[in-house]
Amino acid sequence: MKAVYISEPGGPEVLEVREVEAPVPGTGEVLIDVVAAGLNRADVQQRRGFYPPPPGASDIPGLEVSGRIAGFGPGVTKAFSLGDKVVALLAGGGYAQQVAVRAEQVLRVPDGVDLVTAAALPEVAATVYSNLVMTAQLQEGETVLIHGATGGIGTMAIQLAKALGAKVATTAGSDEKVSTAKAFLGADIAINYAEEDFPESLRRQNGGKGADVILDVVGAKYLKQNVDALADYGRLVVIGLQGGTKGELDLGQLLQKRAAVVATALRPRPVEEKGAIMNAVREAVWPLVSDGRVRPLVAKTFPLDQVRAAHRYFDTGDHVGKILLLM
Repeated sequence: MKAVYISEPGGPEVLEVREVEAPVPGTGEVLIDVVAAGLNRADVQQRRGFYPPPPGASDIPGLEVSGRIAGFGPGVTKAFSLGDKVVALLAGGGYAQQVAVRAEQVLRVPDGVDLVTAAALPEVAATVYSNLVMTAQLQEGETVLIHGATGGIGTMAIQLAKALGAKVATTAGSDEKVSTAKAFLGADIAINYAEEDFPESLRRQNGGKGADVILDVVGAKYLKQNVDALADYGRLVVIGLQGGTKGELDLGQLLQKRAAVVATALRPRPVEEKGAIMNAVREAVWPLVSDGRVRPLVAKTFPLDQVRAAHRYFDTGDHVGKILLLM
């Protein structure tokens, strides 16, 4: 099969399409003929040498795919049939024509979604639902602040939070993206972080109140401002480190607000946790996708042999929604 490997840390030019042996499904695994794979920030960080795969995971990048069931390893108890249209959450291996993955991390494609577009769903749906709902316990009527409005995480988080009845604020880096977040994605408040102090702007547009929940992909660069932007009893959930790993935390301000800071990562979690998250996604998110309240957004697709061009486009930050590789 064809698969993408990273020859050395660097830019898109280090990505190489190679002919390699197809995977053989092990105990509890299903084999998937991949139709499409989603690009994620984690793939870029892995390409740059900053985010190696967890122990035992494939060196091939790619954390989510859509495709058809092509085979079974021993001991698969989940009820799948050959040819079933599915999506899968992976620890790696998605940029390939086939992948073997534990059955717990595989779901049937939700009703009303075509098989290519479905590749835009599993990683972002699992990340957003597990953090906004399972970790931060976002409630109807609360205010949530989502950073990175037009990326894969942001577009899913805005829609899901709105569907759950939250008031949604978001940040973006241009007036065009601010307009997109409000007019296209349905955000109640959208802030251009390049021109405004987002904690002050949030309070000004939210009746003097900060955010009950903040979903942050930036990390250290935003730590001080995020704590400032929290409401009393607020929950800051850090899921990305685009802005660095080390920042200064004002514990006095955190104590005064009775607030919490939580950091989570999906990729290194054990299979049992990923399975529980995927079950929750099937029960809570898939119905919202099927009835159109949450839409998977695809910015652009590229064939596998144009993976370098796909990463170059990702690196521009110009996309709204997900970028997909087609097998």
